[in-house]
Amino acid sequence: MGSKACKECHEHEYANYIQFARKSRSFENIKKMKNKLTPAEYKSCFECHTTGYGKQGGFVSEEKTPELKNAGCEVCHGPGSLHVESEDPDMIVGRVSMEICNRCHNKDRIEAFNFKPLLFGGAH
Repeated sequence: MGSKACKECHEHEYANYIQFARKSRSFENIKKMKNKLTPAEYKSCFECHTTGYGKQGGFVSEEKTPELKNAGCEVCHGPGSLHVESEDPDMIVGRVSMEICNRCHNKDRIEAFNFKPLLFGGAH
């Protein structure tokens, strides 16, 4: 769906995500590194720096799926299409756990890139 699909019902959270969450601009970071990486290394960054890369309906390329080129709401809250259609709160991850954060913010990446997960650290 992309994060803009969340904006209509979650305007405040979306505004904070755009203003404060670094992940809302995560694709810019890997684009800066593209010339220093092999094509395979560059694509390996998509797993954490885009939304749904390698999954059905997820990021394919900046040209084909621009709405998914950054790490958006669905990275942490799960796919949003059923939630958007039904408006059922049970159709989306409401409370994000450290287990979800650890998909990208794991020990190896924390050491390699010197970043730490900030649960509720400005994303909402």
